Amino acid sequence: MKISFVIPAYNEEKRIGSCLESVKKEIERYSYSTEIIVVNNNSTDKTKEIAEGFPNVKVVDEKNKGLVWARKCGMDNSTGEIIANIDADVILPEGWLRKVMTEFTTDGNLVALSGPYIYYDLNIFQRFVVRIFYYFGYLLYFLTNNIFKIGGMLQGGNFIVRRSAMEKIGGYDTRIKFYGEDSDIAKRIFKVGKVKWTFKLLMYTSGRRLKEEGIINMGIKYAVNHISEIFLNKPYTEKYIDIR
Repeated sequence: MKISFVIPAYNEEKRIGSCLESVKKEIERYSYSTEIIVVNNNSTDKTKEIAEGFPNVKVVDEKNKGLVWARKCGMDNSTGEIIANIDADVILPEGWLRKVMTEFTTDGNLVALSGPYIYYDLNIFQRFVVRIFYYFGYLLYFLTNNIFKIGGMLQGGNFIVRRSAMEKIGGYDTRIKFYGEDSDIAKRIFKVGKVKWTFKLLMYTSGRRLKEEGIINMGIKYAVNHISEIFLNKPYTEKYIDIR
């Protein structure tokens, strides 16, 4: 089974190198069939040049600006049975790839897998606040997944899907600009298989958006958009800020 890493990137010259280094180190630890695809989403800095400097990294251009357009482009240009959607500012921890491949190879009903972020540049108190929001999110996941049976929960930038399941649900909804894209996939893909959230699938990432817009504000915003997407079939917030 082959896994394709799809990495959307817009003006990520400061972080794309560290991201790709962590992906390549994780790949080298194991013998899985893999590929890495960076989607250059109209970057005006050196993002594309830096990504092209890594061997065995395929760089493709997506002229339609937006996260969902970039994810779609990455999947369209990938060949793996499993699609790992990660962001350009993440760092893969050791064992992440093995955990993912073990989950998908041992459970044929699994169509989507996800876990939480660890914000490496936030202080202890800020991480504690984030953890509280994750527990609230997990409660929603439990209710929507097990009680109401209308969807699951995925963390954008740390979620993996089975290609066959994505094809069954018609792929990505490019009408969504930013908020709610992961909730949309979680809800639709739940109809064709198992969606799993686990705190054991950790991913390191930058807390730049939480710092810029405020942890409480962002926690509420993510929660509201998740609920809106699950129950009303559309995100509550359409406008977003590119923070670099």
